[in-house]
This record gives sequence, structure tokens and C-alpha cells, in this order.
Amino acid sequence: MPIMRTAVRKDTSRQTRDAIVSGIHQAMVDAIGMPEDELFNIVSEYDPKDFHYSRTFNGIARSDNLVLIEITMRRGRSDAMKREIYRLITVNLEKSSGISPKDVFIFVHENDYSDWSVGNGIGAMALVQQRGTDF
Repeated sequence: MPIMRTAVRKDTSRQTRDAIVSGIHQAMVDAIGMPEDELFNIVSEYDPKDFHYSRTFNGIARSDNLVLIEITMRRGRSDAMKREIYRLITVNLEKSSGISPKDVFIFVHENDYSDWSVGNGIGAMALVQQRGTDF
């Protein structure tokens, strides 16, 4: 169950924020087969004067509209799957929001089932992706 944290400029519209979340979510569904109902994305905003970043790091010309995406997910996805996540996120954000791929900065944290509890106070290791009984 991946969880995302997405940071956008303070003046980013609600419509654009929603499109960003949707684009990230669809990329995760398409790239790693994440179930449609696994949507967990915390969107925060930054004031441009408080976020300092290189406009030229690694030879990429970034604008003042950097979108920072942090993905935490269970260990085990291949490098090819991660590359597909990165590719699809940038494709989706450019298509839905006009965000340049140059302005999308993504990083991944990986951990194990023992590091998660997704509800009812039960460790995910005990659940191993089994569905609850609420629905």
C-alpha cells in the first residue's frame, strides 16, 4: 500500500492539485498494479521563499513550479517498475496540468510489511494484503 506526499507551490489551484493527485494515483495503478482504492496522498503547499532548490541540478532546467513527490511503499518493486512510475507520473501531470516533466521531482522510500498498520491496529504483516470485512 503506497502512500504519497506531494508538495506544490502555495498558489497552486485546487483543480490543479486534484489533477496532480489523480495523475500520480493513475500512474501507480498502471505501473505497479496498485488497486484503485489505495489512494493515500497528503498534499502540502510550500511558500516559494521557503523552498530552496537548484534550478539546474543534474542539467535539468527547472522553473519556479517544482512539484515534489515522495512515495513510501513496500519493498520489492523492480527498477523497471519504478522507472515506469516516474515516466507515467510525468506524462500524466504534463497532460492533465501542463506541468513540465522538468518540474517533477520524485523519490521513493521502501520498507516491509512489518512497518505498516493500515487499520484496526493490526500489522499489515498479519494481513498480507487481505481485505477487511467492513465492505
